[in-house]
Amino acid sequence: MFYEIDCNILLWIQENMRCDILNIFFKIITTLGNAGLIWILLTIAMIFLPKYRKAGWTSAISLLLSVIIVNLLVKNLVARVRPYEVIEGINLIVSKAGDWSFPSGHTSSSFAAALSILLSGHKWEGVGAMILAALIGFSRLYVGIHYPSDVLGGAVFGIVCVIAAGLIMKKLGKCNLVVRFTKKY
Repeated sequence: MFYEIDCNILLWIQENMRCDILNIFFKIITTLGNAGLIWILLTIAMIFLPKYRKAGWTSAISLLLSVIIVNLLVKNLVARVRPYEVIEGINLIVSKAGDWSFPSGHTSSSFAAALSILLSGHKWEGVGAMILAALIGFSRLYVGIHYPSDVLGGAVFGIVCVIAAGLIMKKLGKCNLVVRFTKKY
């Protein structure tokens, strides 16, 4: 049942949303997430700016956790085939990927870095980063390279990585990052 929902959402996006201008826009957005490069560059910049240093180190740790957990472990354990390889009618508008589908590494790294900024107390910068993270996640559906559950899973893994990074930062005594999720639950 979930697989059918995943497939139907992808086909609906392709049939009802794709147009030339959005194709260009979402190709650019999805490229921003390639290899987490935008987030790595932003993280390095934040580490060198005293005002953003806590966010930068938290982001660095959460990105590292995301790579290890998502790209090295979970993707290879789950080994989910990409949607364009199995769903008839899916037209991929970017290059084929060389790894497995679940979870979305683009989405995981995006949410890990963006949430690090937001939870470090940089409200407006964090909101902007979260919007970009959500756009990158959606772009993975739009271009046809991930299932919706891949993107949702990537977001969840990204959130878990930033919570873990906050706890690691606290343990190391590098900052007093308050991870709001752990206070509520």
